[in-house]
Amino acid sequence: MNQPLHTLAQLIKEWSRELGFQQAGITDTDLSNQEDRFRAWLAAGYQGSMEWMAEHADLRLDPEKLHPGACRIISVRLDYLPPDTNQIKILKSADTAYVSRYALGRDYHKLIRKRLATLAKKIEAWAVENQIDVPLSQRPFVDSAPVMERPLAEKAGLGWTGKHTLIINRHAGSYFFLGELFTNLPLPVETQTAENLCGDCTACLKVCPTDAFPTPYTLDAKRCISYLTIENKGPIPEEFREPIGNRVFGCDDCQAICPWNKYATPTDEKDFHPRHGLEAAKLNTLFSWDEATFLKNTEGSAIRRIGFEKWQRNLAVGIGNGPSSPETIDILKQKLHTSTPLVAEHIHWAIKQLQNPDRKRKRKIKAQA
Repeated sequence: MNQPLHTLAQLIKEWSRELGFQQAGITDTDLSNQEDRFRAWLAAGYQGSMEWMAEHADLRLDPEKLHPGACRIISVRLDYLPPDTNQIKILKSADTAYVSRYALGRDYHKLIRKRLATLAKKIEAWAVENQIDVPLSQRPFVDSAPVMERPLAEKAGLGWTGKHTLIINRHAGSYFFLGELFTNLPLPVETQTAENLCGDCTACLKVCPTDAFPTPYTLDAKRCISYLTIENKGPIPEEFREPIGNRVFGCDDCQAICPWNKYATPTDEKDFHPRHGLEAAKLNTLFSWDEATFLKNTEGSAIRRIGFEKWQRNLAVGIGNGPSSPETIDILKQKLHTSTPLVAEHIHWAIKQLQNPDRKRKRKIKAQA
């Protein structure tokens, strides 16, 4: 055993906690056991329009190609569940917009990257102080490069891959961000990975509004509400518009129903707490924003990256799935005068939905059942 590096590995976990991460683990860069499954996923077209998934496949499968010299990856997790956000209540309130819980506060990318950079500096200072004779080469990543963060997190002992493809920690559920620090230091790696405790449970698969899981542990992104409302640049296919309901940015259904999330702890990170009332904002109110208001109210938020046009598109679908009233229909019609063709298509769909008497009868029958 290399005692200095063993000591450093323990310090890295302590420093990670001091920096606000709930957990850190260390793994090697070998992802060879992921290749067949990943390439089969790509061949099935489950990545949808995310062409970069295939374009950078080699970098994803071989971290050393992404950061030459890397032999270890420090994987960290940071809880993000905001307190008192009443997920189920919001989903059942058809005139209220549901925003994925991770996006209610500030964008996590810069926050985690900054902390990982601080961790890297601590490692560098310790290496100099302890005369580690290795020219250090380190680089932080946070969901912005071709990194297979979930398999790496699993190898690093942060949890297991659930049937919904997210990492689950038995003590913290799945509401957490992941980040990685690549390093060329040959640190000792985790010797045990977490046991998969999903058992026979298929709640996450059954609850998905758009049936986005063709099999357990496989996600068809083209059917996923997060993909449809965030990554998808074009029209939302009509077959998915009603199932989307009032979800206007992402979806948490597969997490909300997971039994392990009873252990999820609301975050103390103020940056992840809701801003601008987005945790329970009315669809009509958000749809009334002009682009300047949108940019102001989403500054520093992950929501801003989809742009005003897609935000309006998503809201139009949400309104079309909500309660009908002359006021709501008038709001939609007024927006037609200033909307792009993409948004206008969804507004027309929403108006048609709200004016459909059969839709009202179906709702009434379902409510009485």
